[in-house]
Amino acid sequence: MARKLVGGSNLRPYAYLILLTIAALLIHGYHPGVEDAEIYGPGIKKLLNPNLYPFGSEFFLNHARLTLFDELMAATIRITHLGFDPAIFISYLFSTFLTLLACWKLSVECFRKPEAQWAAVSMVAGLLTISVAGTSLYIADQYLTSRSIVTFVLLFATLCALKDRKTAWALWSIIAICIHPLMALFGLSYTAILWVMRYRYSSFYTKPFLAAAIFPIADVLSTPSHAYQQAVNTRPYFFLLRWEWYEWLGAIAPLFLFWGIVRLCKDGSRKTIQLMSRALIVYGFSYLVLALAITIPERFQSAARLQPMRSLHLLYILMFLLIGGLIGEHVLQRRLWRWIILFLPICATMFVAQRHLFPSSPHIEWPNVVPKNDWLRGFEWIRQHTPTDAVFAMNPEYMDMDDQHGFRVIAERSRLADAVKDSGAVTMFPEGPTADHWLEQLTAQRGWEHFTEKDFHRLAKTYNVSWAILDAPICLDLKCPYANATIRVCRIE
Repeated sequence: MARKLVGGSNLRPYAYLILLTIAALLIHGYHPGVEDAEIYGPGIKKLLNPNLYPFGSEFFLNHARLTLFDELMAATIRITHLGFDPAIFISYLFSTFLTLLACWKLSVECFRKPEAQWAAVSMVAGLLTISVAGTSLYIADQYLTSRSIVTFVLLFATLCALKDRKTAWALWSIIAICIHPLMALFGLSYTAILWVMRYRYSSFYTKPFLAAAIFPIADVLSTPSHAYQQAVNTRPYFFLLRWEWYEWLGAIAPLFLFWGIVRLCKDGSRKTIQLMSRALIVYGFSYLVLALAITIPERFQSAARLQPMRSLHLLYILMFLLIGGLIGEHVLQRRLWRWIILFLPICATMFVAQRHLFPSSPHIEWPNVVPKNDWLRGFEWIRQHTPTDAVFAMNPEYMDMDDQHGFRVIAERSRLADAVKDSGAVTMFPEGPTADHWLEQLTAQRGWEHFTEKDFHRLAKTYNVSWAILDAPICLDLKCPYANATIRVCRIE
């Protein structure tokens, strides 16, 4: 039966994966304009319409220059003739499907029984939006970014490393580097450990820091500017000593879990699980040591931006894959009620957590549907009724007031730097004037709650700001062609 289920000519597994993809969407939701979409989305829109974002584009274009993700998505939209929102939504679903497909193929390599294989994939699907220790990452975001693509690419590269397919591994590796160089480095270092353990197993433990050795530490002794230091201080998760105890637990406990898996699977029939688990122990420990080395000394502050603990992203996926498979094999088996008892609480918990995370937004923000959120309605009006070259001023903390929705990606207009998302973009680029621009614009907006007409005219004179979004506490005598219960969109004459 197992051979029939996983056979290449049988379409049943792909039907199951489609159902799991739909289930993942219903559990974890979809929010296309939130969080890092404010960095990746404008880069795509700028390629589709070069007239957009004449001001402040460095806050997202610096990222865009390091990846081909923007070009890939812009080309997809042009070729398919789909609108931006439907194309991004379909791509998001497709990336989720491919991630689960890669997980299923890995589970087939690890487990013989179908119930173990599907329990492994189901475990990953049910936990896609679980936090990865203290890294400020989920296994999969609720929106499309370059991480959405590089995740399944690295899983396929891992599969090729396990199956000793060097050419396919090289192709997947090249794609990963083109899509997200930093995350690719983490994943490919793991596959390098797999290669070494496969061919030089007896001497591997004499080289426990392989991952750290191939990790590039650039500019570790450089002295960052004051503006850059201010931006880095907004990202405590860069520094291990600022993590909470439970975040430390999330980083260290998996290593002991893998040790337990190695002990559990010491019979000769589970060599793949043993190989993956041993490699993950070395991989996780190496990056933990590296993170301690570069995030504790102050002189290495600019190197902290490389965030070596984000290596946990791949480790978490494989951890839940192996744990799910072992539970399916030894506990769930083919008893439906056991599957329900395990997965119903997991899925319900993840669903409730997502509703708590985005309380003012629909669980699934379908493309081309009129939003009910006041901020989003205002952003939609701005996109349709203001000039393309308009520059906006708004509360620098606005993303924390509106479920983390990004103004640039939704309104398609320029704005002054904010205190939430642009600071994260700045931390990745200590060289150049971007950090100085960010701090200067943020300083110019200090005391936003007490702004007067004089302050807005100062912004207009300094930064050519022509419009402002006023939140409820601010009441000024400005011409505001749009208003709702939460915000007003006002023109600065």
